[in-house]
Amino acid sequence: MFVILGNVTAKPSKAAVFGAANGVAFMAFFGALWASIGIVGTQNIGVPALLVVPGLMTLILLFGAFSLFGKARRMDNAATPAEKENANRTNRRFGLIFGLEGLAIMIASVLCNLFDRFEIFFPIMAIIVGLHFFPLARLFRENFYVGTGVVLCVLGIVSFFIPLDASIGDVSIVARSAVIGYGSALTLWVTGLRIWIALRRR
Repeated sequence: MFVILGNVTAKPSKAAVFGAANGVAFMAFFGALWASIGIVGTQNIGVPALLVVPGLMTLILLFGAFSLFGKARRMDNAATPAEKENANRTNRRFGLIFGLEGLAIMIASVLCNLFDRFEIFFPIMAIIVGLHFFPLARLFRENFYVGTGVVLCVLGIVSFFIPLDASIGDVSIVARSAVIGYGSALTLWVTGLRIWIALRRR
């Protein structure tokens, strides 16, 4: 479960804080996965920062997630039956959206392998991940997710036109993986930080 952040003046419920913690943890985990794609694409460069920065961002977001989990556990905020039903309905819809995203990624992977075009899989995956943020924005009434979705979709589309391989000096890199990996990771890191900071302000 993610979290509704639209109403910045209302005190967040215990469920909302738990949702925010889950959201930050999701961004940390999937941001690390995307960063690993970028790291593989630039492994020949040998720049320590390309490893240190993703590791540091993952640790920061995990710290934020655990701090929110801790705050939620300390809250004594009983939910009404209507609030519980609303939370359950939201969780079911989130599960459906997340499941359809996973199914679409799996189908894309199978088709790319079937047609021997796996080099376009990561751009397609970025577009699929980006598209899944649009229904999430409506579900959680959070316009910031629209921006996340737009950026990921644009990254995916632009990556189709980036050469698969390139050179920096005499060092070869997988340019497409580098752009889509680091770009998507940065987008998810910013989204995770936004969730965490917004909840702390409330």
